[in-house]
Amino acid sequence: MSSTSKIHAKITGPIVMIGFGSIGKGTLPLIERHFEYDKHRFVIIDPHEDGELAKKHGVRFISEGVTRDNYRELLIPLLTEGGGQGFCVNLSVDTCSVDIMTMCQEIGALYIDTVIEPWLGFYFDKSAGPEKRSNYALRETLLAAKAKAGEGTTTAVSTCGANPGMVSWFVKQALIDIARDTGTEINEPKSRDGWAQLAHKLGVKGIHIAERDTQRAKNPKPMNVFVNTWSVEGFVSEGLQPAELGWGTHETWMPDNGRTHSEGCGAAIYLLQPGANTRVRTWCPTPGAQYGFLVTHNESISIADYFTVRDGQNVVYRPTCHYAYHPANDAVLSLHEMFGATGKMQPKWHILDENEIVDGIDELGVLVYGHAKNAYWYGSQLSIEETREICPYQNATGMQVSSAVLAGMVWALENPEAGIVEADEMDYKRCLEVQMPYLGPVKGYYTDWTPLTDRPGLFPEDIDTSDPWQFRNVLVR
Repeated sequence: MSSTSKIHAKITGPIVMIGFGSIGKGTLPLIERHFEYDKHRFVIIDPHEDGELAKKHGVRFISEGVTRDNYRELLIPLLTEGGGQGFCVNLSVDTCSVDIMTMCQEIGALYIDTVIEPWLGFYFDKSAGPEKRSNYALRETLLAAKAKAGEGTTTAVSTCGANPGMVSWFVKQALIDIARDTGTEINEPKSRDGWAQLAHKLGVKGIHIAERDTQRAKNPKPMNVFVNTWSVEGFVSEGLQPAELGWGTHETWMPDNGRTHSEGCGAAIYLLQPGANTRVRTWCPTPGAQYGFLVTHNESISIADYFTVRDGQNVVYRPTCHYAYHPANDAVLSLHEMFGATGKMQPKWHILDENEIVDGIDELGVLVYGHAKNAYWYGSQLSIEETREICPYQNATGMQVSSAVLAGMVWALENPEAGIVEADEMDYKRCLEVQMPYLGPVKGYYTDWTPLTDRPGLFPEDIDTSDPWQFRNVLVR
């Protein structure tokens, strides 16, 4: 049996998928391939799709929005119909993840999502300040729910896509590789504190979620259309949130518009500017040095928090962590067009499917920097060609997300009473074992590049030459 057709687990109750956009469509065939389940109790809910693809696969389709007012009366009957343990797969926008996962725990249903999503209106609420619209604030609602639920409750996997999600598993593998390659004697950590101590011992100053999407469309981007390789709504929503980053203990400088949080875990800061209009210097294997956008993501906060070393209440060590994303060229043009129109989104948007893309890869990994070998990128280099061969209905970007959903579902079924968990807390080896057949080449690369490399020196710059890996040198100002 090939690794892309192996049955991993049995789902004894109904499956309810909320959202059937690009990721939902890509996840459908993975569920069909890798789980035993009752097909008559698989239902997909989406208010915007026509449901034709669902019907083609023999899956019930409900054309309705899941809202604050109807989510309980709509979802509870569907998740409990016919007995067994239901599984809620939330791949939608504008549906409150914390409310739905809490409801799932009440009825004993498993749950997974790819983002801590709020109810409709959160991202564009002008009455709320930037701090209230941050991913930090959203994550704090999750941590409160996690603490309230406690251990031993029904598993709800939070933020388990490519990033956030898979990249947290990449960080752990990268740390093991760096320890091996620097001759650092270690026993593989078994606890959160052990992993934090390892990162500290290796001298890791920070982590970029460094991504370059080189997928190219057959037809050039038209004017006034936002073109992307994944959810346009999702990208615009997070892109207009404040830029956010996990804030490391090695940092000696903060931007004038940087702000700390007065409550919560304290692992991150935010900037008073949108993430998709904030550039940073980073590195990926294919392009080498590149600009990325510092778009807020949950993993920027959760990874920094997970790898924090404390002595009582005092923070001894924490790595800086943030997204550094160079999307597909059409998406970059779309962002310039949108911000050029003072942030007003284009009247039309379009997600490139696997048939419209000529070539390219989504190179998504973690750049772990500041250790004895300078910097190490570890990640997936999945091409559109390989994606077409291994699974339908998605491009390379979508495949990295949907396969992480698959891995998270398998882990949840194997650990059904883990409570609310983030990807950082899951068994990275098991999750990657499930996901690897869908990731193309997964490789590690060392580089001597730093944010100070090859600066032309034609103009005065406010940089810190004593430590190349200061955020002062990473941020493009």
